[in-house]
Amino acid sequence: MRGNWGMRADGRPVIFDPAIYIGDAEAELAMMELFGAPPAGFWPAYAAAGPGLHPGYARRRGVYQLHHLLNHALLFGGGYAAQAQSCAQQVLRTLG
Repeated sequence: MRGNWGMRADGRPVIFDPAIYIGDAEAELAMMELFGAPPAGFWPAYAAAGPGLHPGYARRRGVYQLHHLLNHALLFGGGYAAQAQSCAQQVLRTLG
């Protein structure tokens, strides 16, 4: 188990989060990728289950991740501030 997801013994994915909301799927995907890559079969299964990723997700991912990095920097300090700065610079390069 990593982050807010895991796998059942039969291989089915499980997602859990105490801060549930209805929002943009890309925000959740970006958060999931922030703390580790999903297993190899995740993206094909995600695409098969629905519309898949919208074009340009890779360009927007950092914007979603920056929000969480800044929050973690505020709450936990440590390396999150440097990671947030690096992410912000990447967002500016990507979107600029």
